[in-house]
Amino acid sequence: MFGSDPRKLEKIMKKLNMNVREIAATEVVIKSEDKEIIIKNPQVMIADMMGKEVYQITGDVYEGTALREEDIHLVMAQTGKDKQTVVETLKRLNNDLAKAIMELKEE
Repeated sequence: MFGSDPRKLEKIMKKLNMNVREIAATEVVIKSEDKEIIIKNPQVMIADMMGKEVYQITGDVYEGTALREEDIHLVMAQTGKDKQTVVETLKRLNNDLAKAIMELKEE
């Protein structure tokens, strides 16, 4: 409707007497059961519409598989690595458990 220009939306909303503000964010992550949507370099606008906050987010979108705690613990048990190292490796390898275990065992 407004393309990728949140400033146009902000101007229109202000004309309609809607309270609009921008949040300085560095990253937005939306998690579902089976995937994560990561928005880098986001522009986040919040509009108050009839008492409800409506968010408009634009930016560089990346999708990945959501990490499960049991997968993280499995890789930690198999490799002896700490949680942060395992999480970073799984994210980089798109949650490929076998590759993560092999790679971390080689280190």
